[in-house]
Amino acid sequence: MLTIRPITHADNAAIEQIIRECLIEFGGNREGLAWADASMHDLHSYYSSADNRAYWIVEEEGTVLGGCGIAAFDGPEQICELQKMYLASGIRGKGIAGELLRTALGFASQHYRKCYLETLQSMEAANRFYLKHGFELLDAPLAGSEHFACDAWYITDLTVLSE
Repeated sequence: MLTIRPITHADNAAIEQIIRECLIEFGGNREGLAWADASMHDLHSYYSSADNRAYWIVEEEGTVLGGCGIAAFDGPEQICELQKMYLASGIRGKGIAGELLRTALGFASQHYRKCYLETLQSMEAANRFYLKHGFELLDAPLAGSEHFACDAWYITDLTVLSE
């Protein structure tokens, strides 16, 4: 049975491996993407260091299969970023991403007004997924973006979730 739970320190190596495998799969293993983020080695500490940050793990019988996080975006106030949402290839397309996203956006709606994300156009299924779940495609990244190699940007209004 798949479960979604907050990240623990013990999850760091497993989730980093999944993220890196996904990035390699889609040509994202380079500077300007999550691949080079300083927090990659210790996501637990990064997401546990503030009340308005969180990261969730998808697991099955103790095996980490993916995850995603929410943190403040380094730009306009009241905007967060959906970060490092990656799933092992074996569980993609089975509905767990939707549950993971609902968990993350539910948390985000308690702290922020909008949620932004950056991705790659080569992640075609992910792009369709974000559009299906109410994100709007932007023409350019928001000011303050650190991931200069991303080429697809989305935003959604969280106030409709908190009403």
